[in-house]
Amino acid sequence: MISIERPSVILLDIEGTTTPISFVYEMLFPYARAQLKQFLEEHAQDEELHRDLEQLSKENGSEKSDAVPLIFEARSIPQAYDYLVWLMDEDRKSPALKSIQGKIWAEGYASSQLKSIVFADVPLAFERWHREGRRIAIYSSGSILAQKLIFQHSQAGDLRPWIDKYFDTATGAKIDAASYGRIAEELSVKPEEILFLSDSPAELDAAASVGLDVRLAVRPGNKPVSSSVPHRPVFSFDEL
Repeated sequence: MISIERPSVILLDIEGTTTPISFVYEMLFPYARAQLKQFLEEHAQDEELHRDLEQLSKENGSEKSDAVPLIFEARSIPQAYDYLVWLMDEDRKSPALKSIQGKIWAEGYASSQLKSIVFADVPLAFERWHREGRRIAIYSSGSILAQKLIFQHSQAGDLRPWIDKYFDTATGAKIDAASYGRIAEELSVKPEEILFLSDSPAELDAAASVGLDVRLAVRPGNKPVSSSVPHRPVFSFDEL
């Protein structure tokens, strides 16, 4: 069991840590892809979408490959659609894509077409950690909106009351050590007071390099990890 004094913050990845990878790749991503064209057309005049498209155009302008669909007009729906589909195919962590996906999912949850899944040990662990005086924070490549939706609409009910803070790629890339320093600063704690759980060894390497305590989330459906990975595995939140 983790000690009473430390960590004071438990920082969690979502995909493969609190939520099955299958839910993300077999439900959320296909849903966003299927709804994308209609969403862009229906919201073509919305200012929020305009901001996403402006960001998308900037991202597109920094691409180096000739294979990338080009955006010649920032608010061109057909050009944006082609580039967004390409980003999805490449599984890119584009901030503009993540923002648009989050908005599509929000509509899906509101219409009850989507219902999120968390592992069975998550709700009890959240309650236990909160009772012990630990703060819970989330760090995911998905937008903060998308993160909140997953925990709001879980099969175990609304888990947002247990969560103190959310971080996405606006804080920095998850494999960038500096991102974890920023998170510690934002939470007003020393890095060593944070326990970070993720299924990604590269993310754990980055977090550990600035002093965070880390654990490798080993969950059903996760990709096998080499035995040479130095991070201690956690098979259930009941262990913490």
